[in-house]
Amino acid sequence: MDIPLLDLKAQYQSIREEINQKILEVASSQKFILGSEVENLEKEIAAFSEVKFATGVSSGSDALLVSLMALDVGEGDAVVTTPFTFFATAGAVARLKARPVFCDIDKTSCNISPEKLEELLEDQSKGHQDLQIKAIIPVHLYGQCADMNPIMNLASKHDLFVVEDAAQAIGAEYPSSSGIKKAGAIGNFGALSFFPSKNLGAFGDGGMVLTNDENLAKKTKLLRVHGSRDKYFYEVLGGNFRLDTLQAAILRVKLKYLESWQQKRMEKASYYDNAFKESGIREEGPIQTPETLYKDKGVKSYHVFHQYVIRAEKRDRLKKFLQEKGVPTAIYYPLPLHLQKCFSYLGHKEEDFPVAEEAAREVLALPIYPELTSDQQDFIVSSIQSFYKG
Repeated sequence: MDIPLLDLKAQYQSIREEINQKILEVASSQKFILGSEVENLEKEIAAFSEVKFATGVSSGSDALLVSLMALDVGEGDAVVTTPFTFFATAGAVARLKARPVFCDIDKTSCNISPEKLEELLEDQSKGHQDLQIKAIIPVHLYGQCADMNPIMNLASKHDLFVVEDAAQAIGAEYPSSSGIKKAGAIGNFGALSFFPSKNLGAFGDGGMVLTNDENLAKKTKLLRVHGSRDKYFYEVLGGNFRLDTLQAAILRVKLKYLESWQQKRMEKASYYDNAFKESGIREEGPIQTPETLYKDKGVKSYHVFHQYVIRAEKRDRLKKFLQEKGVPTAIYYPLPLHLQKCFSYLGHKEEDFPVAEEAAREVLALPIYPELTSDQQDFIVSSIQSFYKG
């Protein structure tokens, strides 16, 4: 059976006429930079994410970068984040000549560990760090929110900013101490990505910066256009971080379907859970299915399953076996950031963050998307079962 890892063609076919009409409208207008489509998308994403302000930018990576720039993060500062994430999370910190400070992850969720974060910040407050920590970037990995209550409490205690990397978690909910909150709506900033493979994907790159702070929102809008409020007059050093009009128009069509797509993703994840349980291999131990931490806490969108990631024994052999069966898989992520060559100047070595390193050896993402069929899922599960029992 030939199963795509992600079937964007099927998604496009389901909304083809609406998408094509929007593309033609933008082409007819010959207005391609910012404008009403971007402004309307910003309002709609802000409403969807339950924040006051949203700023469309050129990518999820730039959403992180602009957020840190708006907080004046720079040389001499340090920003704490997880080593088990996409490069852009720590890359945005390093690009501003600040220092990424890594904190190990929670084994269950693969999100940053609040317990390890507390230890790190307590050590720093006692003078065990050379640099002054200015911010924390928790990552809502795979579509499930990091445990934000203790993170926000620690940020308040140590007077730190919080930038949520919500690139994989648009619409995911968290039972915060002040009520249920959407991903990206809890910290000072939230960063979204509209990379084509995301749950809400554009036809190219795109991103969004979320905030409830009006002054920060104004600053991000200034920074995305080279720091210019009036054309050719520059107040601060910004960059070209604008969201294209065409991408905004496409995203506005897709946003109407996002909640139903998210629900289908959750249903596909539940189907996997049940199928693995019935297969017996989950109980025997060679694989672990994702745990949903907030499912029984009154949260509807407790996990939006940007990825369905299992932990697997003999992971690399399993991956090769599935590929031969026509089942593509992916590893998010094969090498934690503290061991990447570009961050060698930080001086880390193996076993510095053992939980992240263990995850890198075990995680395997299976196909998951709204159009995935139960027959395809059954084939995937039975193939995994045959690998371990064969």
